[in-house]
Amino acid sequence: MSERILEVCAFNIQSCLVAERGGAVRVELCDNPIEGGTTPSYGTIKHVREKIGIDLYPIIRPRSGNYYYSEDEYAIIKKDIEICKELGCNGISVGTQTINAEIDTEWLKRIVEWAGPMGVTCNRAFDGTPDPYQALEDIINCGCERVLTSGQKSAAPDAGEVLGKLVAQAAGRIIIMPGAGVNSSNLKQLIAESGATQFHASARAQAENPLRYINLAISDYGHVYISREEEVRAMVAILNS
Repeated sequence: MSERILEVCAFNIQSCLVAERGGAVRVELCDNPIEGGTTPSYGTIKHVREKIGIDLYPIIRPRSGNYYYSEDEYAIIKKDIEICKELGCNGISVGTQTINAEIDTEWLKRIVEWAGPMGVTCNRAFDGTPDPYQALEDIINCGCERVLTSGQKSAAPDAGEVLGKLVAQAAGRIIIMPGAGVNSSNLKQLIAESGATQFHASARAQAENPLRYINLAISDYGHVYISREEEVRAMVAILNS
């Protein structure tokens, strides 16, 4: 059986460091957690790459909302992929959709070509497709190495049966990586139900605002989410057991 491993979804340098210390083997680096993750800045990618030794897969997503992009947005995606190569990333996380929400295979094939030799994870654009089983074949044909999916539910632990079907359909041709809502309390059951070997989790908690003065009349402070090392370690221990 393949080794079971954890990828951590990290929204800042602190979480990337936690992921490595906690035993994760890969980081999906994102910005904007509330929006589902968008492309992190050049400076963030560069600094993270210099600070961690585990695999680094920035998300390439120029905006939130959906994965149906214009030609201008695909031009931005191409430039961001070039930056990830330049900075020594191991791969990227990306998604594409047609106007009908199916996988846009024409563009995804181009993205895989642009990214080479980096790996490509198809992210949760997959979960918005009308037929996940057809979408899986489309993604395989485009040359992606893995699919990040919640089994088309809001949380992967609610979709163990579907995830198991996807793992069986993949038959070793691509990695099915359950993600969203995965934590140490539900991971054992998800392993059993899905048969997957790679899992994705943020292990995050909202950090307190350390400022000594906070103006309560304004609303643009936002929130900082940092992965918890004890939770990362707990999940890695389960995967290794």
